Amino acid sequence: MFHIGPYSIDSKVILAPMAGITDRPFRQLCRRMGAGLAVSEMVISDTAFWKTHKSAYRLDHSGEVAPRSVQIAGADPLMMAEAAKMNADRGAHIIDINMGCPAKKVCNRAAGSALMREPELIQRILESVVSAVDIPVTLKMRTGWCRDTKNGVEIARMAESIGIQALAVHGRTRADAYRGDAEYDTITQIRASISIPLFANGDIDSPQKAKQVLAKTGANAVMIGRAAQGRPWIFREIDHFLRTGHHLPTAGIDEISQIMQQHLAELHQFYGDMMGVRIARKHIGWYLKHFNQGEDFRKLFNKIDSAEKQRSLLADFLAEQCLTAA
Repeated sequence: MFHIGPYSIDSKVILAPMAGITDRPFRQLCRRMGAGLAVSEMVISDTAFWKTHKSAYRLDHSGEVAPRSVQIAGADPLMMAEAAKMNADRGAHIIDINMGCPAKKVCNRAAGSALMREPELIQRILESVVSAVDIPVTLKMRTGWCRDTKNGVEIARMAESIGIQALAVHGRTRADAYRGDAEYDTITQIRASISIPLFANGDIDSPQKAKQVLAKTGANAVMIGRAAQGRPWIFREIDHFLRTGHHLPTAGIDEISQIMQQHLAELHQFYGDMMGVRIARKHIGWYLKHFNQGEDFRKLFNKIDSAEKQRSLLADFLAEQCLTAA
């Protein structure tokens, strides 16, 4: 167990923020599956854009269990402070600052991991956000801008001194994007340099890998991103293994079927039929990798433009899969 401000986190497995993926239905699902904390997809700091449909969904945290962690992204210290205050007023318990996203549309605005090459701007942003709210502020970052300028240790020390209360580090630089293998040596160095909770992120896709990374880095928890897509039960698998040293049985077809149908229904309910249909395609597509004929069904599923048809067709496909597996 570790603490972020007044909040006790009793699992060493955390859901990473992923734009367009970690929406409210997915966060709630991952919490049910054993994630100790689920960070929201990033919200742009310019509140002028908060009136869009996309932002409205990203700002909706109703019904989520505490603590609710909301990630904000931007490069203007005053805007970031205002975004933090407004999210706190809307019920956020933790504000997370994005300095880890490598996407060009984010970095081209000098936000996300692009900030790693501007330590002075990082300092102004962190000071501005921390002083703006009376709730914990956390930071997600990378090891540096590129392999020749790994300044993660320097930024981590600065962040702790300013008042950041937990730090997540992805084991790649901005220049790496998601290429190559994540490295954990820099995260280990960061652990030796700070005392606040530290989360190791990058390429952690199994209970064994989670245990290895925690042992190497000394981090308080692992943060899971892409490995949870279509496999939200990975959180309970890792949590159980870390607690007991034993593996849980693999999720069976029957349970996966139930999870998929509930997730689909929650997406339709949250987004409405039209938008929910579109967003469901990627989530269901990830789950289908667990099934025989999954790729063929994915192509068919992606052509459907009706929520009712999605539900009925998926139910028929899963019923057939369960019978075959019996």
